[in-house]
Amino acid sequence: MFMKMRNFGIGFVLFALLFSSCGDYNKILKSTDYEFKYKKAIEYYEEGEFVRSGNLLQELIGIYRGTSRADKIYYYYAKSMIGQKDYLMAGHYFNTLINEFPTSDYVEEAQFMVGYCHYLLSPKPRLDQDVTQKAIDAFQLYINLYPYSDRVEEANRLIAELQDKLVEKSFLSAKLYYDFGSYKAAVVALQNSLIEYPDTKFREDLMYMLLKSKYLLAVNSVEDKKEQRLSAALDEYFTFADEFPESKYIKEAERFYETLAKELNYNAETSNLN
Repeated sequence: MFMKMRNFGIGFVLFALLFSSCGDYNKILKSTDYEFKYKKAIEYYEEGEFVRSGNLLQELIGIYRGTSRADKIYYYYAKSMIGQKDYLMAGHYFNTLINEFPTSDYVEEAQFMVGYCHYLLSPKPRLDQDVTQKAIDAFQLYINLYPYSDRVEEANRLIAELQDKLVEKSFLSAKLYYDFGSYKAAVVALQNSLIEYPDTKFREDLMYMLLKSKYLLAVNSVEDKKEQRLSAALDEYFTFADEFPESKYIKEAERFYETLAKELNYNAETSNLN
């Protein structure tokens, strides 16, 4: 019985504190004492109350526009949006701070945070990667503008992570044509991926799929294009075997070679008879 009464008492006190807190916050929202509002907005931010901080700062942006405090309000409002996981809005306000207050003490951090907001918005590799490229561009701009900053190492690390995502997206896009059996389109996509990312960790897989795509395109080709495609596939085999002689795909690649060589010899003999 005593424990129940004790728990009830604690619960009542917590409820009373919460109710009192909400009441105080509502009073602050309605207040026209903007200096007090500003101080409370910063306090709320530092306490992790990002929604309350953001609501107050959003109003203060208009109130303090054109004053020496305007850049700081933009800065904390953008940071409060980060706290609320609204990375799109945060990036917008960091970018606005950079454009409207180019001499502000917050500009360097804001430039980094523009890239970081894009980084946080970057989707999985299978999806469109426009935001990923924007993040890379923003981080690269930061490095160019502040080459001696303590954040350069982190910016480079995040760029490398984002570039890996672009590489994987390129690989998956090319592989999609291959998986669907669209070998003509696959050849173009696979070659483009290898040209754009020659050092990709997927290089062996891409080159094998390119070889197999050229092989299947050749052996199933119409007669007037067959010999040219067989030769192209054979060249691809030599390229693959030379670069990856111990590949897990090498046995299948050698079977392709045997078929291609046989087909080309047959065509050569037929040509001599004519």
